[in-house]
Amino acid sequence: MTEGIVSKHGLSQEEYQLICKLLNREPKYTELGMFSAMWSEHCSYKNSKPVLKLFPTSGKNVIQGPGENSGVVAIGDGLAIAMKMESHNHSSAVEPYEASATGGGGVIRDIFTIGATPIALADSLRFGDLSDPHIKLLFKEVARGFTTYANTVGIPVIAGEVYFDRSYQGNPLVNTMCIGLMKHSELTKARAGETGNIVLILGGATGRDGVAGASFASGGLDEASAKKSSAVAIGDPQMGKILRKASLELIKSGLVIGMQDMGVAGLTCSTSEMAAKSKKGIEIDVLLVPRKEEGMNPYEIMLSESQERMLVIVEKDNLSKVREICNKWNVPVSEIGRVTDDGLVRVKERGETVAEIPARALTEEAPVYTRQEKEPAYLKEVCSLDTTQVAQPQDHNQVLVRLLGSPTIASKDWLCQQSHPQETGFRSILKGADAGVMSIEGTRKAIAVTTDCNSTYSYLDPYTGGMIAVCEAARNIVCSGARPLALTDCLNFGDPYNPEVFWQFKKSVEGITAACKKLEIPVVSGNVSFHNQNPSGSVDPTPAIGMVGVINDLDKFVSAHFKDEGDAVLLIGETLEELGGSQYLKIVYNLKKGKPPQLDLDREKLNQEFIQELIKKSLIKSAHDLSEGGLAVALAESCIVDEGNMLGAKIKCDLGDIRKDAFLFGESQSRILVSCSPSALPAIESLAKQKKVPVYNIGHVGGDRLVVNDLLDLRIEKLSKVWRSAIPEGVK
Repeated sequence: MTEGIVSKHGLSQEEYQLICKLLNREPKYTELGMFSAMWSEHCSYKNSKPVLKLFPTSGKNVIQGPGENSGVVAIGDGLAIAMKMESHNHSSAVEPYEASATGGGGVIRDIFTIGATPIALADSLRFGDLSDPHIKLLFKEVARGFTTYANTVGIPVIAGEVYFDRSYQGNPLVNTMCIGLMKHSELTKARAGETGNIVLILGGATGRDGVAGASFASGGLDEASAKKSSAVAIGDPQMGKILRKASLELIKSGLVIGMQDMGVAGLTCSTSEMAAKSKKGIEIDVLLVPRKEEGMNPYEIMLSESQERMLVIVEKDNLSKVREICNKWNVPVSEIGRVTDDGLVRVKERGETVAEIPARALTEEAPVYTRQEKEPAYLKEVCSLDTTQVAQPQDHNQVLVRLLGSPTIASKDWLCQQSHPQETGFRSILKGADAGVMSIEGTRKAIAVTTDCNSTYSYLDPYTGGMIAVCEAARNIVCSGARPLALTDCLNFGDPYNPEVFWQFKKSVEGITAACKKLEIPVVSGNVSFHNQNPSGSVDPTPAIGMVGVINDLDKFVSAHFKDEGDAVLLIGETLEELGGSQYLKIVYNLKKGKPPQLDLDREKLNQEFIQELIKKSLIKSAHDLSEGGLAVALAESCIVDEGNMLGAKIKCDLGDIRKDAFLFGESQSRILVSCSPSALPAIESLAKQKKVPVYNIGHVGGDRLVVNDLLDLRIEKLSKVWRSAIPEGVK
């Protein structure tokens, strides 16, 4: 092979020489393509694997940790939740509608592949400046693709976040999360089983769409790559819907030995991983693979990422029963090969062997690198902030209105409301909590889901940003009345060969790890997306966290909005004079500077446990995490989040020596706003004293205005209108 061909496949000369050594010969062209896909960062994690080992991945509720299609955690009563988060970043820059749809479809397949019934979706999205017409179009098409696919397959979108910053101007981030429900006994893994088992393809035909998708996702975006629409797979939600139903029935019938979604790297990934995990081989004939187009060669067939396809291993004696179930659901099924005992992935065409590679060479023997790391030079300048040079605003009312009307803080309820699938069935979605909450049929349980990451914090301090992403996600889960169980992640960064980017990545992982260990929340699945950059530079470090919690008693569900006139309003946690990294500085002063808020993990854990105790004892009526926009935004949201039951509040408290703008709009961590009946105050104060948790009685619920000292005085109708109408109608 020439250097040019090797380089075009995203492989270094050293990697090519290793391939030759593993094969004891030069690779054929199809084999080179297979190595290119499997040794890409997207599949092999060759640059991230040593760092990811820092994560805690086990715990008393963990049934399946990283290494399978999804992570699985027990929720009691023999039930479990499967969870996975994936990225479709580069493809969304090229084909936003199709890529976001297939992003949702792919993560759904990760869930039912393991034996779980998908019940909910969530997203974590990043875009550039929404005033830019191109960004408006990207946002609109991403939202439309994601929700259209969700509606067609019948799975609701119940949670998510959308963040806007110029660092994403040429490289949006589209991270999607899916949650599934299952019995422990239904867990299915990607295994080949015994020699002689039959290899089947279920679902859609194979086309040229998505060929080289893995290597495309593992490179940077430039003018040439932005035109690679052929690297973007095209989804078919109708096929996705019936494929899910057929696959789950096959699993529940006990007919499946192993199953894997054909997503990234298509047939190459599914055959090699299933074979390697079972220490077996797999032989297939590409002529038996159903195709959308004539003239496809083995290279294209093995690397196609056409959607809605599953590789399924079954015993020969069960083949007729499998066909019967597939026919019932009108799902195409094709026998393409068999399991062997030689450990090789062998690809044939018309009797000729066009590829023959040890499965381990494609998977376990991929190179692993420890990259150089260096603290970014920009930090010295951006972390320096003299707040004495930041003028106090003359009109705090105007500042609050600007914050509520900013796209990052404004309501995103319309995005979930666009999701209205017809098959929510027995599950009810509980509205108004910091997390998305869904009940579980036949039980008193509910599942809480959230996605979180403040990428500005990570830009200013990746370690603290990683910690805060985990802690904020956990606070959202806790505020809904749930106990956090586990997390999945999408770690979005720039070029790992850049020492400054790799330093950001490693520090973020270290921060996530520290928070997970302190809060006892394991990482059970996830995804790394590198090379998120464009000619103007890298995106801000964005370690998006997806988290799941369980509510054991539906009566303990808590929403964020104020409930009754006269209720007391309490602030849990300490407010410090912290403005660094705040939305206030960013929106009002166009400053993306300073150090992010401090985070004391011991204090964080104590405050979260205190809230859980208050909810367990039914002492509070609402709970809302303080995050972007600080206390003022949290108060406004608690007044207006329930449009049918909006209530004002009158707040009067001592600011001490803290600046007025820091008190209102600073983003000090570990704080939660709650409301309660006045009769509950003695019990809350007693428990706070016992637990040594700072609790401040700052006011009461009532009226149609939000009043804070002599600083804020606004009608809640105005706040609601601003918050709900900030995203332009042309985008929704």
